[in-house]
This record gives sequence, structure tokens and C-alpha cells, in this order.
Amino acid sequence: MIDRIRNNQLGQLTLANILEKVREPGVLFWGIGFPILMAIGLGLAFTRKPEILRYVALIAADTGSYSIILKDDKLGNTTFRLEKMPWEEAMVQLKRGHVNVAVTAEDSGYRYHFDPLNPDAQLTYMKLSPVLNRISPSELQHQPAGSEGERPEYEEDLSATTGVEVDALTVTGTRYIDFLIPGMIAMGVMFSCLWGLGYGIIDTRSKKLLRRMIATPMKRSNYLVAMITVRFGMNVIEAALLFLFAWLAFGITIQGNIPALLVLFLAGNIAFSGIGIFLACHTSKTEIGNAFINVISMPMMVLSGIFFSYHNFPDWAIPIIKPLPLTMLADGIRSIFIEGAGFAQTAVLSLIMTVTGIVFFTVGLKLFKWH
Repeated sequence: MIDRIRNNQLGQLTLANILEKVREPGVLFWGIGFPILMAIGLGLAFTRKPEILRYVALIAADTGSYSIILKDDKLGNTTFRLEKMPWEEAMVQLKRGHVNVAVTAEDSGYRYHFDPLNPDAQLTYMKLSPVLNRISPSELQHQPAGSEGERPEYEEDLSATTGVEVDALTVTGTRYIDFLIPGMIAMGVMFSCLWGLGYGIIDTRSKKLLRRMIATPMKRSNYLVAMITVRFGMNVIEAALLFLFAWLAFGITIQGNIPALLVLFLAGNIAFSGIGIFLACHTSKTEIGNAFINVISMPMMVLSGIFFSYHNFPDWAIPIIKPLPLTMLADGIRSIFIEGAGFAQTAVLSLIMTVTGIVFFTVGLKLFKWH
């Protein structure tokens, strides 16, 4: 059996591709280590109770600062640091993003200056203004601001507010990390296939290695199938390790049908492998290949709901975003992870992605340039 595998052309090509990938430390880091590091950063940022600190420019001739602390046991505390500065300096800080709201204390009240299209600035205004309006403008204007460690503080306990009840949702599936991990798995498949497979073929062609390989009695489709096989195996390992980390660190679970997840994952690999081969089928210029891959991958990474919901885009854009391969893969994996979906909900997505990959692979193979 072993001798048969060793003498098998497809097996030999697959083994050669495995050894090539294993011997590259960068492949292991970017494929396995980097997604886990990204999950750590984003997971810690969005899953722990927030202790939010916001800097606000308080227009004044002198310098100093005040702290307004909004205490909330359920939603986390919010501290607004009001830094006194002249108007010119406030505009510089706004442009740099160090502050997102500037406040002018006038005798008649407070005037707020911020970009109405900035949601973070809107949130700062909505949370700060009710508390700040209970503080006299003259108190902020004439009371000397303390130095670091002696800063005057104004506190309000929001958890003690009567008439309002807030229930913080911490159920599995409702957290940001539950939304993020399936999207990162889908994005990992896309980048692995387009860069690892597509760019790898272009780089091999540019080095004149493909010309040498077709001089051997090699079936041409075996070369591409071997690369796809190795890439799929690597994607399985990368996704499994990312999920294992998310399960241990954040308690991520798969609520849906695991066989349906495997079929969907395979379909996603077929789709992006076919696209990768199509992009790499003709060019021998790595610069052109780099541009092709970026043109395909970057818009999908932004539009397809990996880090935030694509429903934030205008309504007219949603029908354009939904059919994108990365959107379908991310939506399908997410539905299995956090919605309990099975074959009935993901069969159509799997079929569409499989057909997409086969079509692109067939066309790419027809147009494939071996020299």
C-alpha cells in the first residue's frame, strides 16, 4: 500500500507540497498564529466588562482636566476626561482622533462640537450631556483643575437609577466574540486559498518551475489537485486550532450540525480554490497577481460581515453583498455556530459555493499557462 502511494503521481505531488509548506515558518505563523493573536486581541477588547475612557476637549484659555465618572455595575464604568485647551488645540486633537467631542462652557449652558456622522462621538455626547448639564458652567470655568492624581471628579451611579432596568446579555451566541470567530474562519479560508494557492502558482510560474514540471510525464490536473488538497488540509488544521483556542479562552461552542459544518467548510475551500486558480491561470507577473488577489479579497473582507454586520451598509448594497462567496461562507458558518443550523439551512449555500469553485477551476484549467 505504501509503495503504491509512493509511486502514485498525485500522492507524490501532494507530499511535495506538504513538505514545502511545513518547511516555511512564515506559513505556520500567518496561517495559524496570526488568526489566534487577532482573536485574542479582539476577544479581550469586546468580551470583558468595559472600563471605557473617553477624552473630551473643554474649550478654555488655561490648562487642566476634570473627570466625570459614570458608574454602572452591569454595563461597566465610563470615565470622561475633560481636558482644558484652547480652540485651536482642540481642532488639532479632533483631527488626530485623540478626542471626538469638544465642549464650550458658556454662561447659558454647554455647546457641543462633534462630527454627527461619527457614532462614537454621538455616543459620547448622549452619555455625557445629561450629567454635564447638571454641573454649572461657571463651576468648570472657575474651579482650578487639579494636577494628575488630584483631578476633581464628578461621579454618578447609573446602576442606582430608578425606573430603568438593563439586562446585560451574556448568553452564548450573543457576544461579539461569537460573531467574530466564524467570520475569521471564513476569512482564513479565503486568504489561504487566494494567497497560498493563487499567488503560489504565480510565483512558481515566474521562477520557470512550471515549465520544468510539464516536461515530466505529469498529468497537469494532478498538480493543481495536489495543491488544493494540501491547502484544504492546512485550512482544516488552522480552523480547528482557532476554534480550540476560542473554546478554551471564550467558551465558544458549535450549536448546530457538525457534519453540515464540514460540508460547508469543504464547499468554501472548493470555491476559493477555484477562484485562486482562475486568478493565477495566466499571469507570470507577481505584481499583477498581487493586484488581482487584492482586488478580489479586500472588498470582500470589508463588505462580507467579518468584523461587523454588513447590514450596516445601505439597503441597496445588501443584495450585492449577500451573493459574495465570503459572505455566504461566513453566514453559513455563523448560522451553524450560533443559530443551531443544519443541512437544511446550509445546503443551498454549500451547493452554490461548490458549483462556483468547479466552474472557476474548469475555466482556469482551460486557460492555464504553464510557461
